Formats: sequence, C-alpha cells, structure tokens
Amino acid sequence: TLIDDARIELATHRTHRWIDRCIKAHARPTEQNLFGIVQGHLNRELRALSLKEMIARDLPGYAIGGLSGGEKKADFWPVVKQCTDDDGGLPVNKPRYLMGVGYALDLVVCVALGVDMFDCVYPSRTARFGTALVRKGGTLRITQAKFARDFEPVEAGCPCLACTRYTRAYLHVIATREAVGSSLLTMHNITYQLRLMQEMRREILAGTFPEFVKRFVVEHLDGKPGPTWARDALLGAGIDVSGLADWSVEGETSTGPVVPQVAPTV
Repeated sequence: TLIDDARIELATHRTHRWIDRCIKAHARPTEQNLFGIVQGHLNRELRALSLKEMIARDLPGYAIGGLSGGEKKADFWPVVKQCTDDDGGLPVNKPRYLMGVGYALDLVVCVALGVDMFDCVYPSRTARFGTALVRKGGTLRITQAKFARDFEPVEAGCPCLACTRYTRAYLHVIATREAVGSSLLTMHNITYQLRLMQEMRREILAGTFPEFVKRFVVEHLDGKPGPTWARDALLGAGIDVSGLADWSVEGETSTGPVVPQVAPTV
C-alpha cells in the first residue's frame, strides 16, 4: 500500500478536478447517477478535505475510494467511519458506496458503520478456486475430499441454480475442472451476497440490526477466533460483540489475513 503522502495529495486533488470535468460532460443526469469518489487514503486530513470538496458538489451519490489496497484492517475501518460519520461524513440521504470490499464480515461491519453499496471480484474469484460462501463458517471448500459423497446442496434454503439443481458431490467433481463449475459457484456466491444485503436491509428497517449482527458473527465465525479489527469497528458503530467470540486474530489486511513468513530450516 502506497503511503507517500505527497503523491496521495496530488492524486486527491486530481480526483477533485476530474469530478468537475465529469459534471460538465454529464449529458444524461435523468438516466445516470454521477458518483464522486472520496479519496485521501489513510490520511485523515486529506480525507476531510476530499469529503468537503465532494459534498459541496451535491452529487446523487458518493463512493469511498483509496482503500482495499492491502492496508491493515485496523487502519481501514476508521477511514470508513470518518467517511460515514455524522460529523463531516457523507450525507445520510445519499447512497454511500465502498469500493472493492466484498468479504461477508466486511460487508456486515461496513453496513454497521453506515455504508450502503459495495463491489468486489471476491465472489467470482473465490468461486474459480472451488470455494462457496455460506453463513455457517463463512466458506465451504467444495474441492475437499469430504464432499465427494455429500448429496446436500451447498447451502440449504438458497434459491440459486447451484443449490436447487446440484449437490455438493457433483460440484466437488466439476468445481475446478470445468468452466461450468466456476459459473455455478459464482451464481451461488453472488446470490449469497445479495441475500445477505437484503437481510441487512430488512433488519435495519425493522430496527433489529444490532441483534442481527450478533447472530451473524456467531454463525460466521462458527467457533473460530475472530479478527480484532472487526470487534473494534463494530464497537465503534455501537454494537458490542466482544463476548461472542475469541477476538484474537491480529494483523489482517484489506486483502486477507497476514501470513507470517517462516525462515527455511537448513
């Protein structure tokens, strides 16, 4: 992750000039919504400047950019909170779109912080490696030998084509051997994420979102240790999950857990 503040400042101002060019060239405002991207990386002063500049342009919606590039999650979530905060953050009556974020736990945490929209290659990319997204435990590595004679769907109750027409055993055979295997798992993973977002929306409207988050954390971790950044971020959003799991995983980055480098033995 680039931490050269001088270059980040140049890029931030370039984004402000670019949005002005986009506004001037935008010829179909009744058919397309123009979102401005808040930049500034991990620099809180540049973020504050970019927030002020973008909000002043009164756009239909706003994106939070400059993250998901390998920074530590402990540095990532405070920036998201800054961009959605009641004091100086993006307007609550406009969509807030966080770019490049797609892990299920990240979606839940960032919705708790005030984000509305996301995009990410994760559901399709991980499908190509034979991994399905599920509520209990987070992921299912369908290529593992234990699924060779498992005739259950990937996830019970899922309405996707993979779950309604095929078994884990069938997907185990084709997952990484045939293109259709990747396609079926991609359909499932995107369906999983859409259902997750729809569920969160229902819980927010019902006023029961904090309770949902607590249930989700227990199911998603399924007894595994959780990352400290997620616990801290949820607490920052007013949801205390500290007693629901062993929050002992340190050092996660926006591209996944940090894998310690072990020196080779001689």
